[in-house]
Amino acid sequence: MLQIDPSARISPLADIEDSVRGSRIAVGAHSVIDSFVKVKPAGGSGDLIIGEHVIINSGCVLYTGQGIRIGHHVAIAANCTFAPVNHAYQDKHRLIREQGFLPGKGGILIEDDVWIGANCVLLDGAVLRRGCVVGAGSIVRGELAAYTVYAGQPLRVVGERQ
Repeated sequence: MLQIDPSARISPLADIEDSVRGSRIAVGAHSVIDSFVKVKPAGGSGDLIIGEHVIINSGCVLYTGQGIRIGHHVAIAANCTFAPVNHAYQDKHRLIREQGFLPGKGGILIEDDVWIGANCVLLDGAVLRRGCVVGAGSIVRGELAAYTVYAGQPLRVVGERQ
């Protein structure tokens, strides 16, 4: 079910898929979803709730999975991925895509007045408390305290020299 406040602006080039599992996708007042943002209800039946005065820039991908809650006055830079979902993979006798999903870690929660830099990845269980700043290229999978600046280490490529 899609609920978009009349004052929100959704680019005609954004791709917001409606859920077939009954998940709610809600966009608050004065929020902006830019071109080439993809919202995909996949990997669970969680809701995507976007607060007021939120900007989601081009190229971001949001899988609803276990749910995503974004507070008010949040700025999300280009090319971020929100993935509140975990594939099952332990059964080596079955293809990963046939194993479904693991139990969730609570989805993703972003409180008010947060800035997320470009090319960040937020994983299931990420909690960004009020006033956080997440540096470009960071990977977040746990809780960040209020009013902290986080410049997490990007994933190291296998075989890369230290």
